[in-house]
Amino acid sequence: MSQPGGPKPPVMSSGVAAFASSDMFKTPGYGKPKAKRWDHRVNIESKARKPSSLKSSAKYLATPGIISLGAGLPSSEYFPFERIDVKVPHPPHFSEEGTREFGVVKSAGKHDIAEGTSLYDLHVALNYCQGTGSGQMLRFVTEHTEIVHHPPYQDWQCNLTSGSTSALDLAYRMFTTRGEYVLTEEYAYSSAVEKAAPLGVKFVGVKMDAEGLLPSDMDSILTTWDPSIHGDAPKPWLLYTVPTGQNPTGSTQSEQRRREIYRVAQKHDVYILEDEPYYFLQMQTYTGSSKPSPPPPSSHREFLSSLVPSFLSMDIDGRVMRLDSFSKLISPGSRMGWVTASAQIIERFLRHCEVSSHSPSGISQIVLYKLLEETWGHGGYFDWLIHLRMEYTQRRDNICYACERFLPREVASWKEPMAGIFHWIKINWTVHPQAAQKGKLVIEEEIFQESIARGVLLVKGSCFLAEANSPSPGTPLTNDNGAVAASHDISFEEVPELFFRATFAAVDQEKVTEAIRRFGDTLREVFGLE
Repeated sequence: MSQPGGPKPPVMSSGVAAFASSDMFKTPGYGKPKAKRWDHRVNIESKARKPSSLKSSAKYLATPGIISLGAGLPSSEYFPFERIDVKVPHPPHFSEEGTREFGVVKSAGKHDIAEGTSLYDLHVALNYCQGTGSGQMLRFVTEHTEIVHHPPYQDWQCNLTSGSTSALDLAYRMFTTRGEYVLTEEYAYSSAVEKAAPLGVKFVGVKMDAEGLLPSDMDSILTTWDPSIHGDAPKPWLLYTVPTGQNPTGSTQSEQRRREIYRVAQKHDVYILEDEPYYFLQMQTYTGSSKPSPPPPSSHREFLSSLVPSFLSMDIDGRVMRLDSFSKLISPGSRMGWVTASAQIIERFLRHCEVSSHSPSGISQIVLYKLLEETWGHGGYFDWLIHLRMEYTQRRDNICYACERFLPREVASWKEPMAGIFHWIKINWTVHPQAAQKGKLVIEEEIFQESIARGVLLVKGSCFLAEANSPSPGTPLTNDNGAVAASHDISFEEVPELFFRATFAAVDQEKVTEAIRRFGDTLREVFGLE
């Protein structure tokens, strides 16, 4: 690893399209059990995938003295990039101003490997790559995963992805079958639901509280499942969850909650897709506007111990695929992340990558390598994550202060988020003077339109109802024109509460305050308050 005192880096082929595996970089799991087999959960499409005949020949490229005329690789002689320079922060100067003054310029040349100045260069990065991603970046994320999560079984592996959105799409294609149901939070990340609809996959929303998904409701759904009222669909066995800073509710599952969910998963043999883009955006305790926020963690050890343990860290069965991403931590435009799962599942995932997404952008890989491996190392990356924690704590505190100041408490209520970038505001629609006549859906739309008129945009909570984007049981999956059938028209009146989602990540704090003031005025207007 790149940490001082860690084991020496393993010998790794640094050539074009070189084979790499997490097994080359992680600590041997002596004494740990092996993961369960998941043959009964992998679908027909995934089982039919064979190793790429072209990729399989890459193992011979490392043969000393071989002259390869086999691979269809273009010559780097014709890559019109001689060098890429990026200026990056140098710890602890992470601000834009600090980067301008103290940042370091990292260069990636075309022939750095041959010249002995780096283990990764443009000759390799800009050419084709294995479906695992480059060994250089695979090494970093494997080490990072081991440092943070210590998976408790032996045969875990990582695979680079083109971001979690792409990774989730591949996971659905591996596990789901048309007509089946997937479990998720009753309010869920809308893209996760919408991307499954054309596959004919339906969702069952599990009730939530302030800590997110309720294991008791999950258990009840699975225990009482009746195929006859679900279009003859079998009992769901796949759970998609965002445990930390959940989108849209901002809820974070406690360690106890996660262990309870995991036990329910074991009881019903459920496989878990743990989507964690906000895991490292866990914030300091909210203390209110009259008290200062707690100081930052004093060490990397303190920082890591403050994080809620992941499902991966408690996964003794290998029943978790964890989706990680650099989108919220470095840059969404990098389109780069990784998945961690058992060797069996990663092998199936790799077979899909080889003939679809292929691998993340080579430019993204080498830029992140220059930042994470050559400049920061794991220690510097943790310094960056601590910096993000404190920055997002300030932003969270600011929106909460604004809500306390401007939102009418007889209408609006909220729980301060512990992680992520979302603030979930509950609206007591029953105090509307015409609540009985109009109902929640009309009142929600009135609030939305009035807020737009006043110059502020929040997202309606009804947009995130998990079951709203699922085809109705027993209905055709396509209409007469061949298009995907309309979503299951859940009566909004069946859902007892009304919410709006605000984000505090991208807009500066003064504008967030002003936006909440405008939303408060909106509520007073719609509800006829003084």
